[in-house]
Amino acid sequence: MRSIFTKEINSFFSSIVGYVAIMVFLIACGLFIWIMPDSSILSDDYGYASLERYFDMAPWFLMLLIPAVTMRSFADEFRGGTIEWLSTKPLSEMDIIVGKYLASVALIIFAILPTLIYIYTVSSLSAIPDSLDSGGIVGSYIGLLFLAASFAAIGVFCSSVTNNQVVSFLISLFACYLLYSGFESLSKLSSLVGGVDYYLSMIGMSFHYNSISRGVIDTRDVIYFLSVIALFISLTRLSLNRRTWDTAQ
Repeated sequence: MRSIFTKEINSFFSSIVGYVAIMVFLIACGLFIWIMPDSSILSDDYGYASLERYFDMAPWFLMLLIPAVTMRSFADEFRGGTIEWLSTKPLSEMDIIVGKYLASVALIIFAILPTLIYIYTVSSLSAIPDSLDSGGIVGSYIGLLFLAASFAAIGVFCSSVTNNQVVSFLISLFACYLLYSGFESLSKLSSLVGGVDYYLSMIGMSFHYNSISRGVIDTRDVIYFLSVIALFISLTRLSLNRRTWDTAQ
């Protein structure tokens, strides 16, 4: 597993695509959080020191970053024929999948880490010292990491079902959107009655992300994200088994 992890990290940073993906994420965060008047933390109508806008917008930025990071995980292996070479190594399928998955998560964490400077910046600009809700910020970052880890699992799975990186990116983008916001949108339909809307919204990631972002780590939210990760890693294994079987046939 360690060899796969190292290989993926080296492969990502040996290509300009990796640096571009991270830079686009950080530039987008900076532009929308600090410069764009409609979303800037510094706008006059906001009135108090908070990173709420960043945590509201970060999932949408990650929804673009993570499919770009994961799209080549298996699609590139299938296209180049190196998946057969990996299969001959003393590695189990789970070693390969988890190694690629953890490498993707590590890269995403690397992209998120520079945004920690926002905490110091907003605190320095605040008229009242120590006015930031530290509990809420810690909870929001934990929720963001769980969300990113779930998106990464979805992206790795989507990469395992196609040889084309662009197709993998688009499928992953749609799947992440559906699980993050799609069920929340469906729950708001006026035709839903009898509490169905509440349970439908609970299927979506935004419900659990917002719950953790309040600063209280509920075990139900943690279990939800871990379940999503485990589900898509298992689906990735099934996808690889199917493709291997088809190749053998």
